[in-house]
Amino acid sequence: MLELHGISVAIAGVPVLRRVHLMVPPGGRVALIGRNGAGKTTTLRTLMGLLKLREGRIVIDGRDATAVPAHHRPRLGIGYAPEERRLFGSFSVRENVTLPAEVLKLPRPEVARRLEAVFTLLPELKELAGRRAAGLSGGQGKMVALGRALMVGTRAVLLDEPFQGLAPALALRYAEALGRLHQALPDVAILITESNPELLRPLVERSFTIERGEILPA
Repeated sequence: MLELHGISVAIAGVPVLRRVHLMVPPGGRVALIGRNGAGKTTTLRTLMGLLKLREGRIVIDGRDATAVPAHHRPRLGIGYAPEERRLFGSFSVRENVTLPAEVLKLPRPEVARRLEAVFTLLPELKELAGRRAAGLSGGQGKMVALGRALMVGTRAVLLDEPFQGLAPALALRYAEALGRLHQALPDVAILITESNPELLRPLVERSFTIERGEILPA
């Protein structure tokens, strides 16, 4: 479960999030909808510990994670796929996907088990496993970022604008992958940001709208 309790964040002294309250239950599929600059990415980055809170509290799976540093958040079972993907171009697809598990120093058999699970959910990654990330299309890069998030996202997966820039056919494949994810891992909480609510309507159970750093009343 992910819980944000009245979190406020400022960047360079400018308030960006204002007392945001949000909850994603185990197995929940929740969308955070808003225009560019509304605070969607800031919310996810704050959940990952990449931005400092001015006030509020973050609870992950019942544990107060407010003070947990960013490099320890993946150990709590959170996977994050940023909008810009942030792949290592000289690494292969396989190396990019397994990187967070390697950083966490997971045992080799566990890394192999998780990688096979990712390939089952995202079979096209298995076909691309040996290719360098620098040669991927934007849509393929999004899939790799999703696979990388799944390597450590045993409790929650955060997806930032996953459909941004995707052609319709690729967007459909990505949506199908998310459907398989929920079926295979029904207890994993999923939080997705998007500017177009229509894209996520079939995929999520609940949507929150954020505007100027505040969650609007339902």
